[in-house]
Amino acid sequence: MSDTSLPPIIAVDHVFKSVTDSTGTLDILRDIDFRLAPRETVAIVGASGSGKSTLLSIIAGLDTPTRGTVVLGGQDLFALDEDARAALRAQKIGFVFQSFQLMGNLTALENVMLPLELAGQRDARARAADMLLRVGLGQRLGHYPKLLSGGEQQRVALARAFVVQPAVLLADEPTGSLDYATGETIMELMFALNREQGTTLVLVTHDRAIAQRCQRRITIEAGHIANNE
Repeated sequence: MSDTSLPPIIAVDHVFKSVTDSTGTLDILRDIDFRLAPRETVAIVGASGSGKSTLLSIIAGLDTPTRGTVVLGGQDLFALDEDARAALRAQKIGFVFQSFQLMGNLTALENVMLPLELAGQRDARARAADMLLRVGLGQRLGHYPKLLSGGEQQRVALARAFVVQPAVLLADEPTGSLDYATGETIMELMFALNREQGTTLVLVTHDRAIAQRCQRRITIEAGHIANNE
């Protein structure tokens, strides 16, 4: 349950994004403006090419807007330099991607340990092992990604995202590379972990059934908000 009595954890403030090349200027996002409360779950939905993944990248501070800004946990992301943005991202945000984005030369355990080690956590191994056990991979700690199924790789990705107990989880089509049954299992696990940790979840999806499981849906059409319910 979101807590609307607290200041927003994310404020997207009149964000525009345009790119210019030899053919002219393309407006990707146009005046995107909304607030998310702590613990809120929101789905950003829209057709392919509508701008929803670009919006997620801007919320993460991985891409910069042409105009407007994003305030994350009280910090204006784009008033910070790249190093400070990266530090804030490491502290506040977890990511889950369609393509898993695991390090192929690291075991499942080492992949989950990585963000803890980067944050200087001394108990990285124990915490990573506990989180892999939580996602049902207690017997796969020493396996490399190429030896894991797609569903298992996404479980590792979930464990890596949640092990740092982020304030915000950003998920970009997290079931897009999975079959229906595996995708359903992954979504059940993601929502369960989200409830346990009280994370704010921002989920990009084209799947309306997944979107309906979120408290709120923001529909992006041709770069602007067509619906926010």
